[in-house]
Amino acid sequence: MYPEILVIGSNMMELSTDIDRMPELGETVSAPNFHMAFGGKGANQAYAAARLGSRVGMISKVGSDALGEKYLEHFQKSGIDVQGVTKGKKSNGVAPCFIQGNMNSIIVVQGANSELTPDVLEQYEDLIKHAKLIVLQQEISLETNYKAIDLAEKYSVPVMLNPAPANDHVDLKHISKCTFYSPNETELGYLTKMPIETISQIKKAAHKLVDLGVKNMIVTLGSRGVLWITQDNEKLIPAYKVEALDSIGAGDAFVGAFSHYYVENGNIEESLREANIYAAITVTRSGSQTSYPDMSEVKELREKLGMNSVPVASL
Repeated sequence: MYPEILVIGSNMMELSTDIDRMPELGETVSAPNFHMAFGGKGANQAYAAARLGSRVGMISKVGSDALGEKYLEHFQKSGIDVQGVTKGKKSNGVAPCFIQGNMNSIIVVQGANSELTPDVLEQYEDLIKHAKLIVLQQEISLETNYKAIDLAEKYSVPVMLNPAPANDHVDLKHISKCTFYSPNETELGYLTKMPIETISQIKKAAHKLVDLGVKNMIVTLGSRGVLWITQDNEKLIPAYKVEALDSIGAGDAFVGAFSHYYVENGNIEESLREANIYAAITVTRSGSQTSYPDMSEVKELREKLGMNSVPVASL
């Protein structure tokens, strides 16, 4: 049985250290706490969709080291199809994070993720052909994303591209082929080179990409919600107000949840509302993947957090 949602992207081991202060160059200091967690934007999005019950597969490169073995095992335990997950020659991708109070410094080491090249995707055309939705991010090479978009177009499979981290050297020709393009306002500004200070400016920038061919612009606005813009439609889907504890991984949770609901029901507006709920729940919990609830938890937490009514647009 083929995966319905196919995520092509990164996996990273998050290596987080709480610190009292950063060491000076050449200095060694003690730190009070360290923890390791599964992350990476592609893996986060796949994990969120799998938690909700979708048949999810990944095309990704894990490392040839112990961390790569650990991540592959995590995929399998999470119910994620690993036909497209292979070991690279390099060590697994890692993201050492140094946390000082409410500030953090992060170093991203691509590792085996850099070996997910365009030619790798040719081995998995059958997975792409049978998917109902391809999900992409920008923690792998842009050329690999372009290859994925071209193959998806060949087989008439819709693509959702979440352009994070932001990159202002993107080929608009390929972006225009995406069914869903889901930046936040900052990423939208990077791509379009247009101001995004006000809602009207964000709408204007989004319409620039719609005019180029993108069918659905989904611009996330944090606590303000999400703007859904098409050639004939502009709609604000308001966010749910919650007491935020940790927003790490919330954007990936949104993408994964939207993918699940859209493949399940085909209703974009309803899927956006449900994805808003899912993302809002995750910010009330700590961590990225560790904050992602399964469907039974979603039902329980919706009631607990008062999310069973539709919020009113405030913009």
